[in-house]
Amino acid sequence: MITIKVLGSGCANCKRLEALTRKVVEKHKIDAEILKVTDHNQIMEYPILATPALVLDEKVLSSGRIPSESEIENWLLPIL
Repeated sequence: MITIKVLGSGCANCKRLEALTRKVVEKHKIDAEILKVTDHNQIMEYPILATPALVLDEKVLSSGRIPSESEIENWLLPIL
């Protein structure tokens, strides 16, 4: 199982990124745990300058924007 973290304060963009990530995981039946990290101190542990951010198994994939569905698929599908 992979661990996916959505980092953000809970703003609209953070919620959109979480929903889009869940959509990709469900669509492709990926065995993943999706965690929403809203604690500022925990977010600051990652090398990002802006939220929302997407982290896959402790590797930052994106920050400061909402990646497209196809980008998320390109990141997640090769690990299956």
